[in-house]
Formats: sequence, structure tokens, C-alpha cells
Amino acid sequence: MECLTSKETINHTVEAISDVSYNEKTEALTTEAEINHFLDNVLGLSQVLNKKTATINTINQLLEKISWLNDLNEECLKLLNVLIGVGRDFHSTLLRQYLNLHNLENNGIAIKPMADFKESIDNLTELIDDLESAFFSLPKMPEFLEATKQLSLL
Repeated sequence: MECLTSKETINHTVEAISDVSYNEKTEALTTEAEINHFLDNVLGLSQVLNKKTATINTINQLLEKISWLNDLNEECLKLLNVLIGVGRDFHSTLLRQYLNLHNLENNGIAIKPMADFKESIDNLTELIDDLESAFFSLPKMPEFLEATKQLSLL
């Protein structure tokens, strides 16, 4: 009788292992499909980031052109002030997007597109800060005005 109980225990174990083994073999195809889907999504994310980076870089070029303007009247300065505010809002939105995705970069996902995206965001904030300094902060400093006057004499 003891052998019969042992045999049932062994058979039960064989069935359990057999079921699990079968499920693992059949799910391996699903797992491969899930991995491919994941990789497709990473590629899609990289493409979205590359497009966003290109757009930000275009905006950065526009801001850089503005930084070379001079002799702006009060109307232009007011408009420039609005531009700085809109630019800061845009930067804030982009930074939140980057921070939401930053863990992916830390885990080795889309490293180059993420780094390029971050660099374009950093350049955006630098350009906005430069505009604010060049047109609003620096012109109020006597040292800056004197240096500008000296440079214009050259």
C-alpha cells in the first residue's frame, strides 16, 4: 500500500512538472513576441525623442538669432518679455517630460536620444537666460553699459 501512495505522489509530481514545462515552452513564443513589442516601443520612443529634439533645436536657433538683435524699442522689449515667459513655460514642460523618462535612460533604454533631448532642453534654458540677461538685466548695470560703450568705439 505504501508503494501505491508513493507512486501517486511521484505521478502527481511528474504531471505538475510536465504541465509547468509545457507552459514554459509554449509561453516562450509569447515572451519573444512581447520582447519584440517592447523593442518596437523603444524604437518608437527613440523616434519621438529625436523629433522633439529636432524641434527644440530649431527653436534654439531662432532664440539665438534674437540674441543678436540690438536697439530694441519698448514694444519689442515687451514682446521679448512675453517670449521669455513662453520659453520658460515650454522649458518646464519639456523638463517634466524628461524627468518622467529619465529612469529609462538610467536603465540603458534610448540612451542617445535621451541624452540629445536633455542637451537640447539645457540649451533652451541657457538661451532663454541669455536673452533675459542681455536685454533686461545687463543693460541696467553701469559696468555693462560702460563696456558696451567702449566696444562701440572700436
